Amino acid sequence: MENKNIKTITIKIEGEEWQHALDHAFEHANSKAKIDGFRPGKAPKEVFLKKYGKESLYMEAADHALNDAYVKILQENKDLEIVAQPDVNLTNVDENGVEFVFTLTLKPEVKLGKYKNLNIKKEEVKVTDEEVEQALNQTLENYAEVSVKEGAIEQGDTAIIDFEGFKDDVAFEGGKGENYSLKIGSNTFIPGFEEQLIGLKKGDTKDVKLTFPEDYHSEELKGQPVVFKVTVNEVKGTVIPELNKEFFEDLGLEGIETKEALEKQLRENIQARKEADTENKYIDQLLEESAKDMEVDIPEVMIDEELSRMLGQYSENLKMQGLTLEQFYQFTNSDENALKEQMKPEATTRVKYRLMLEEIVKQEKIEITDERAKEEVLKLAGKYQMDEEEFLKLFGGIDMVKYDLQMRAAIEVMK
Repeated sequence: MENKNIKTITIKIEGEEWQHALDHAFEHANSKAKIDGFRPGKAPKEVFLKKYGKESLYMEAADHALNDAYVKILQENKDLEIVAQPDVNLTNVDENGVEFVFTLTLKPEVKLGKYKNLNIKKEEVKVTDEEVEQALNQTLENYAEVSVKEGAIEQGDTAIIDFEGFKDDVAFEGGKGENYSLKIGSNTFIPGFEEQLIGLKKGDTKDVKLTFPEDYHSEELKGQPVVFKVTVNEVKGTVIPELNKEFFEDLGLEGIETKEALEKQLRENIQARKEADTENKYIDQLLEESAKDMEVDIPEVMIDEELSRMLGQYSENLKMQGLTLEQFYQFTNSDENALKEQMKPEATTRVKYRLMLEEIVKQEKIEITDERAKEEVLKLAGKYQMDEEEFLKLFGGIDMVKYDLQMRAAIEVMK
């Protein structure tokens, strides 16, 4: 069955264009040629061709002509929406010219389903007193002081420990640490470890007996009983600050000098965060509902390109945590193919939504003027404290700003 998303175009480069490509190939090849009696690059063309033959220039000339061929395709097919780099086959090359067959992947046809009046209601946002109290306690914890304490380890304390793990009386790799700072209750270690330290004091030692979880990343250790030999070097307690003048000075928030003012600010922060979350959830519901009845045959190459983008984003996120993709694969006993397979449903959904929104833009004739785009650049550059040029470079140029505004306008149509 013919694939409407694929188009093949044959392009010939001949005549003066081909001669120019052959001349270029000769100059390059001659500059490296070793011909008796001539310095590199100085041999006459007739002498070079007599030794190496005209055929020796064909492949390099074809490489040189390839870009001209692609430019010619774009010029002669301006109505085509090409969504990926083309596949190219060289089908013929001789002294008269070169012939390429380009296989182009085109933007697929999109048939929209219902995308207006979807009867999806946005959730109402409420902030409870309990949420404000929790945020206040968290703020106080953030400014808490940790200091050395006498006595036993309690929940919330930080224990400075040496430890080494053993399986069947043999130390296992990655199970050793010295002067490790462990906050009790942080659930940093495998389940049961932190709880068994409660009640120990500085100088105490203990054999902590545990079983690794069945889903642990290491095949050798998952589901296995182990013993950690632990020594407590120091115990630190957490001192929660009081809501006094000194605390508000340390907090350094303009106009926040009382508990009531801080609670009001925290309530506003929670409200803003919840509204943003609710808006995102609402948009996701709109997109999901609108995409149910749309028809589109997505080219695999578009999904592959989205996967590459997602993999790049994932790699950047890992870097911010001090990890590389290679380390991630090692820790999770996986590889790039496994990660891409895991990401593929999300990548497919993203491409589908993007094609749907682009079609809505087309149907609704949504256009963004230069003035509107420049306003957005000024606004966003100010928000991120960047100059306009720097922001545009990071964002991908004014056309990307226009595209982003079109996508947002298409979502507004759906509401």
